[in-house]
Amino acid sequence: MKGFFQLISSAEFYRLFSRFSPLPEEEIASGDGLGRVVVENSLKAAEQLPPFSRSTMDGFAVRARDTFGCSESEPALLDIIGEIAMGRPGTEFTLKPGQAVHIWTGGELPDKGDGVVMVEYTHLMDSRTVEVFRPVAPGENVIRAGEDFEQDAEILPAKRMLRSQDLGVLAGLGITRLNVHRRPRVGIISTGDELVAPDQPLAPGKIRDINSTTLAALVTEAGGMPKCYGIIEDNLEKMLGVCEQALRENDLLLLSGGSSVGRRDFTLQVLEGLHGSELLAHGVAIRPGKPTLLAARGNKAVFGLPGHVASAMVVFYLFVRPLLRLFAGLAPTHGLTEIQVTCREQIPSTIGREEYVRVSLEKDKHDTLPIATPVYGKSGLLRPLVAADGLLVIGRDVEGLDRNAQARVLLFP
Repeated sequence: MKGFFQLISSAEFYRLFSRFSPLPEEEIASGDGLGRVVVENSLKAAEQLPPFSRSTMDGFAVRARDTFGCSESEPALLDIIGEIAMGRPGTEFTLKPGQAVHIWTGGELPDKGDGVVMVEYTHLMDSRTVEVFRPVAPGENVIRAGEDFEQDAEILPAKRMLRSQDLGVLAGLGITRLNVHRRPRVGIISTGDELVAPDQPLAPGKIRDINSTTLAALVTEAGGMPKCYGIIEDNLEKMLGVCEQALRENDLLLLSGGSSVGRRDFTLQVLEGLHGSELLAHGVAIRPGKPTLLAARGNKAVFGLPGHVASAMVVFYLFVRPLLRLFAGLAPTHGLTEIQVTCREQIPSTIGREEYVRVSLEKDKHDTLPIATPVYGKSGLLRPLVAADGLLVIGRDVEGLDRNAQARVLLFP
């Protein structure tokens, strides 16, 4: 392998994703589709929704023309011919001129009925006669059949990640099965002789592995299915064995802790030992996250992430998350909410690399842009992670930001 630790821009890194393809499809129950991406270019309605014209108010279904010109001083008098019970077809009744039917919200309109008078604008003279004080127009207080979706209408745009409201629409249209892209499976391996599991006591010189837990949560948050393979000591044979197993079982592999300057030779040995793998990049002109690694074997990807969890999180949001979205059938973007902010203080940076600064946000008292305050901390400290709301972006051609400058922030999910 050549080109180890040759810095490329983030734009060049994103272009490497063109060699990967979305994962194959699988059929699932629609109710399990939250966060999944449908394979079809678009979903079409097999029937109209609602299936019948129905009332949006409690009141009386009428022929709208019978109410024209009525008022409190000159109400329209209509004969009540019955009541449409919920769940019963409204077509059991056919309105003739001067007739009305008592109806409830959601009830089906009777034949020849084209409007609903709200109960507030009526008065029962007796069980057979109602006074109407306010006219209604045709279609007033009515949802017509097919007003939501006509038959064969597009339900959802192509490549939509399904939301809870989308699932509700599918249920309303009787769509109970979907073809979606398979969820990406992600293997997570932490490396380092100094690491112990979170549930183990600390011996001298040891620290707990927090990267596996953090990365697994990030994978789940991004729609993937994480599988942690534990902590692997700095032993090439053992590392290769676990990596081979993880690549067989997953679509993407995250190696945490082995791509920093001190361990990059070990990572290179691992990649050289993985049969059929190809190193695509190791070194990105960003801070933090410069020693990021990307390799491929077929349509499977291997990321080498920095050992410090703060740096690993930045790389995950910028690069791992977009590739997971590509595997899931979406565009390879980070999918994070971006906002404009005002910098509370000067923020230094170096020309030639993009910088991502952790910031906390607070509302400005004048209700203008949020105020962003850098959350600094020494490498490896954990408290700044908890205090930060997002990442402030400084372009590679910008030499720092002045106080009160406007900037872009990527919000954490």
